[in-house]
Amino acid sequence: MLFQKIQNLLKSLSKGIFEREEVMSLALLTAVAGESIFLLGSPGVAKSLLARRLKFAFADGKAFEYLMHKFSTPDEIFGPISIKKLKDEDKYERITESYLPNANVVFLDEIWKAGAPIQNALLTILNEKIYRNGEQEMQVNIHALMSASNEIPEENEGVDALWDRFLVRYYLQEIRQAKNFLLMLTHTEDTYKDDLPIDQKIKTQDLLLWQKDIDQITLPAEVLNTIQVVKLNLEEYNTHPNTTSPLKISDRRWKKIARLLRASAFLHDRNAVNLMDCFVMAHALWQRPEQFDFIQKTVIESIQQHGYSLAVNLPALRQEIQDFEQEVYQETRIMHQTFVDELLTVEDEYVEAPNLDQYFGGCLLKKQEFLKLSRQENQSISVYDNLFNLTNRIYAKLGTSEFALEVMHNAQTINLQLKTKKTEKNTFINRKPHPLVADFWEKRSEKILHYLKSQQENMQQHHPTTLQHLTPHLFVPAVLADVVLHNWTDVEKQLKSLTLQVEKLVFYYKN
Repeated sequence: MLFQKIQNLLKSLSKGIFEREEVMSLALLTAVAGESIFLLGSPGVAKSLLARRLKFAFADGKAFEYLMHKFSTPDEIFGPISIKKLKDEDKYERITESYLPNANVVFLDEIWKAGAPIQNALLTILNEKIYRNGEQEMQVNIHALMSASNEIPEENEGVDALWDRFLVRYYLQEIRQAKNFLLMLTHTEDTYKDDLPIDQKIKTQDLLLWQKDIDQITLPAEVLNTIQVVKLNLEEYNTHPNTTSPLKISDRRWKKIARLLRASAFLHDRNAVNLMDCFVMAHALWQRPEQFDFIQKTVIESIQQHGYSLAVNLPALRQEIQDFEQEVYQETRIMHQTFVDELLTVEDEYVEAPNLDQYFGGCLLKKQEFLKLSRQENQSISVYDNLFNLTNRIYAKLGTSEFALEVMHNAQTINLQLKTKKTEKNTFINRKPHPLVADFWEKRSEKILHYLKSQQENMQQHHPTTLQHLTPHLFVPAVLADVVLHNWTDVEKQLKSLTLQVEKLVFYYKN
């Protein structure tokens, strides 16, 4: 089982490097997907350690590590010029053994200090997995390429093309949790030692076979819709007047992100990407660290609000049912206009009882107090004058007619009618539809109900809580599973509600 193998491998790789489990897992995922990763962080946050630990993941891992500086030459990265070749054969070729072109795991620190000749050669390696050594094209077999720096490049530095080639980007910070900080201080084992069992390591032949299998992983509707929603939200972000650093995300990057998600699904022994995999894309979309929180929030909200919703075409479905309902009501309801009495209010708060001021100094009552009265027993209410001053407290109850008031005064019952006004009111007279129309509606409702039922059955078959691959996830925090479940539950409720709405509509026009 591949999932179990990768889970054990990541556990061994992360041993002794505290609060670095996520970045280690992303580095391995990136390597399996055939992509590269960039680490941003100040000195001393274990960037080089992560690269050296990653080397242990591969059975035939040959590492190349180099700290760039402004005087770095291609000879130091790709190997020195072969004097013998140049002298005997007049060929300009490098001796690449023990240098980057012959390595499996590569770590380039302070990558942005590399000069143009080094950058150009790296672009070819990252794009085509080819190094041009003189006249020959040399196929490189790099499993993982990790770069790092304590800064990100500015737009005018001429490294935009190279910066874009690093698909996953991760901002490394110091250890935050006190418990892990103390564990780091007391940990004495050599983390630079390869202590991984050979059976945990990934063989080159297996890695090559995986590449073909990854391409066969499918992207279901909910995943494609989520990617599309994220893309549209980021495009909207770019047009906002307060946006100072627009996100430039090329079609090539989106294509590579899709393959990264496929690799995630493959390593979980699945034949399709799911919404949990989609959280990974947040690490491939930011260009400046301050953008990450916004992008992660955008991805989470897109999954929470639109994941399964768009997959079952809920917006269009709601609109179709709404149109159907409107058509039925237009055909079966005849509007009838009538005039009804309703209380006349003063200042939206008071109602007027004419002649009440003859007994109690005012004729205004609080509307809410009047509406609370009953015909069974007297209740205490307040009386106000025309200036809304309290003049008295009286005992009263509702009269026998509508909007009437009975008040006790000097052992006598006083009946008063409150002021009202005529209001136009629309009522409906129902009629049965023509049999041909009813037959047409029957077919239409059956079609809608069949679709609703099929979507509910499909969701039941893929209920996240019944799938082992929702949690645990190798590359995504388990807490994010609640986001996926929230969307699933919400869509399930909406499908049931829409089904009930259609069933009520059918019952209405039939009866």
